[in-house]
Amino acid sequence: MQTIICMKWGKRYGPDFVNRLYSSIIRHTKKPTKFYCFTDDNIGINEHISCKKLPKINLPKNISFTPWRKLSVWQYPLEELEGDVLFLDLDLIITGNLDRFFDYKPGNYCVIENWTQLGQNIGNTSCFRFPIGKYSSVFKKFQKDPTKIWKLHHIEQIYLSHEIKNQIFWPNEWCKSFKHDLLPKWPMRIWRPAILPSETSIVAFTGKPDPDDVIKGIWPVKKSKFYKKIYKQLKTPKWVVENWL
Repeated sequence: MQTIICMKWGKRYGPDFVNRLYSSIIRHTKKPTKFYCFTDDNIGINEHISCKKLPKINLPKNISFTPWRKLSVWQYPLEELEGDVLFLDLDLIITGNLDRFFDYKPGNYCVIENWTQLGQNIGNTSCFRFPIGKYSSVFKKFQKDPTKIWKLHHIEQIYLSHEIKNQIFWPNEWCKSFKHDLLPKWPMRIWRPAILPSETSIVAFTGKPDPDDVIKGIWPVKKSKFYKKIYKQLKTPKWVVENWL
């Protein structure tokens, strides 16, 4: 049985993000797969998804609603989970087979190479697989002095890359960034939609825009940064609509 998990906390992403992810997992897996959502609010989530309470973690208040919370899944035990587990962020689109993410280098921590830090051995935890219990020390170490570790590394995925020296990156073509890999450069992005490579299974939407923004053809900007609207424009790709709705 393959195990896939996600996390939902706060108000940024609603239950529709979890349900879409679940539907997409079903479409893109052939082997038996169970999907768990760790959340502080399961209202509206599909009844076929196994919802669990957010794992306990000691976090400084100023980072309690940031990706640092994802470190909580590294503790052991974690509910009834055992073996290799695939973690997926809610703001990504699945476009291809997921079974191969379990067949690849089993028993190891596998993660995306961060698109903005290529060659620096830094992972991006939008999509990662880890063996339950094997690296629980990263959670225990963080819990001893979370403020110190946060100030030292700033971002949870940098901390993980520093602690797990033998991390393995997914093949480059499997996971792409919508913004950093696929979106055409300005001004071509105004009239040319992002093209999806045939071998890509995961498209991550780090920061903005989110998938639902792209479907609307918008790239949100803060009012104080209104001038960025000049180059933050895009055309909705057909494949985003097909794989998101």
